[in-house]
Amino acid sequence: MALRATVYKVELQVNDLDRQVFATYPLSLACHPSETVERLMVRLLAFALHAADGLAFGRGISSDEDATLWQHALNGTLLQWIEVGLPDERLLRKASGRAQTVIVYTYGGRGAQLWWTQNQEALGRLANLAVFDLPSDFTQALAALAQRNMAVQVMVQDGAVWLSVGEQTLQVTPAVRKPLRDG
Repeated sequence: MALRATVYKVELQVNDLDRQVFATYPLSLACHPSETVERLMVRLLAFALHAADGLAFGRGISSDEDATLWQHALNGTLLQWIEVGLPDERLLRKASGRAQTVIVYTYGGRGAQLWWTQNQEALGRLANLAVFDLPSDFTQALAALAQRNMAVQVMVQDGAVWLSVGEQTLQVTPAVRKPLRDG
């Protein structure tokens, strides 16, 4: 018998002072049996950091054709392609050709640093790609906050992020490995 995904119900409140986004999102996140809770929570954080009309989760880690998150305009134009983890460089090149903006959130400490070292030159040529890194201690603490039913508040100001679940609050400023290039 195949293992089933674990569903997490989240009431996400976003207060992003940098982008002037103030909204609440009722979300259901499926955690595939091969996915870690750490990755699930990084996906949730990525959603909060890019919350907007048309932003949706892809089909999951079992699909190479979908982004972790993506945002489509009403006319079907792919505005954003967002990945978490250490995606294949070829996937990011493909995404760069399809979407107006591609964003990657790496995590995992030494593994993320090695991934960046190996892919930095090739990814540096993609003008519409930005890469951010989340510290390992932060993502592990984030995973520890996960509950099957949770209310999550995220506040963003001047690039710094505060994420609260219950009485616990974490703070992080994602490190910019590669900013978007102008033009």
